Amino acid sequence: MGIKKFNPVTPSLRFTTGRTFEELDDKKSEKSLTRGKSSKAGRGAGGRISVRRRGGGHKRKLRELDFLRDKIGIDGKVAALEYDPNRTANIALIVYKDGEKRYILAPKGLKKGDIIKSGHDVPPSLGNCLPLENMPLGTAIHSIELVKGKGGQLARSAGANAVVAAKEGEYVTLKLPSGEMRMVFKKCIATVGIVSNEEHMNLSLGKAGRSRWLGRRPKVRGEAMNPVDHPHGGRTHGGRHPVSPTGVPAKGYKTRKKRKQSSKFIVKRRR
Repeated sequence: MGIKKFNPVTPSLRFTTGRTFEELDDKKSEKSLTRGKSSKAGRGAGGRISVRRRGGGHKRKLRELDFLRDKIGIDGKVAALEYDPNRTANIALIVYKDGEKRYILAPKGLKKGDIIKSGHDVPPSLGNCLPLENMPLGTAIHSIELVKGKGGQLARSAGANAVVAAKEGEYVTLKLPSGEMRMVFKKCIATVGIVSNEEHMNLSLGKAGRSRWLGRRPKVRGEAMNPVDHPHGGRTHGGRHPVSPTGVPAKGYKTRKKRKQSSKFIVKRRR
């Protein structure tokens, strides 16, 4: 991926950077794997806002991705590398020998025409999907299962990858992108490689309007509100520690449940 700068003919363009898309194929998305996506504007099933500052944005179509990678023993050929508006990473269109087409997350370095495989006895090469117990130590992986058969959940954003750190008994210890060391069941699957579009973090939106295109609405400080609208509202919040509108402390307060079942699998907390 290349990053391009713009001629500063307007104040906002002075700081705006964008993608060149030179590594992607100039084609429309696969119609059989694409469907409409309705905008919920941060609201849940009950119609109440559960995520603040969401709404508007450009219309998108949803690409159905294969996180299960259950085409065992069937070779798949990379037909195209495409852009996905719903995620930071690129996606790859795979055409299998039996004629079925699927989208997967595109790892860094994957090219059009490459062959990928899934299964227990496939080699740990770029784009292949196999159980963690068959991964050599030090292998960079992504789209990692936490529960066998559920599909990839960890390390799915642009430039993300985990590293196989150790193997002991029924579990494999992984070093996650956050720095957390976590044990995962050895039969869970993962894909070899680093997620593509690693330079996404270096992009600069440049102006507020571009943030609106992504469906992000403006943020108003609590201190600028009235007391009825926010705990910080009024002329001053009286030296109160920062909190959310519902009163949950915003800095340093641990919100993870203390008796969460999966805590026993965490060897070392994130940084």
